[in-house]
Amino acid sequence: MNISKYEKEYLISSYECDRNENLRLLTLMNILQDAADEHATSLGLGLDYCLSKGLAWVGSNYHLQILRLPKMHEKIKLLTWPAVEKKLGAIREFLLLDDKGKPIIKASSQWILIDAARRKPVALRENLPMYQVIDERVIETDFAKIPEPQKIDETAEFFIRFDDIDLNNHVNNAVYPLWASEAVGIEFRSTHTPSEIEISFKKEGLYGEDILVETEISNLTSLHSIKAKSDGRELARVRIVWNKN
Repeated sequence: MNISKYEKEYLISSYECDRNENLRLLTLMNILQDAADEHATSLGLGLDYCLSKGLAWVGSNYHLQILRLPKMHEKIKLLTWPAVEKKLGAIREFLLLDDKGKPIIKASSQWILIDAARRKPVALRENLPMYQVIDERVIETDFAKIPEPQKIDETAEFFIRFDDIDLNNHVNNAVYPLWASEAVGIEFRSTHTPSEIEISFKKEGLYGEDILVETEISNLTSLHSIKAKSDGRELARVRIVWNKN
């Protein structure tokens, strides 16, 4: 199947913004997932197909470059497309444009197709309809390993709520950068805005678990290890580069 880039326009509502009138990180991540799901569905690779086959798409990595966050009441356009197909996974690109067509956010994501019952990766070509990719990357990233925090400058604790859980019965990918950005402390967070975010998803977080975020801050870069308090397993690791407001 030959494909084209998927396009969708959004109008940023006031309730989607923080106190600085910037689009919330949680909403940004949800917008990316929304567009990816809609495009995958149009290609016959989406949620309904996966459910019918006992499969699920699971995100393993994100890399975002944020030139600026959209503002309240701003119109934006999102483009997304599958850029690389691997044996056990795929890379999907995202590009957000302002109303003049100027890029404001670039993002690359890596996804694994799993057997939902066994929670094990499966080969794409053996389990998906045929489709083509668009050989174009917005970020030439290979999703390098994110360092573990060595010096803990801040810690924060969270509780996994019902609303944090997605259709795969684990914490939605959008929640992890929210936890990381909250863990730097209100004074730092109030005066800084993310310019680059890397996320590596490692284990599933489940409803009712208590979460610990350990954070190292060095100049304008923060490293975050997100763990379940009950057994110490690491759920995700996040790296954020910040700009001072």
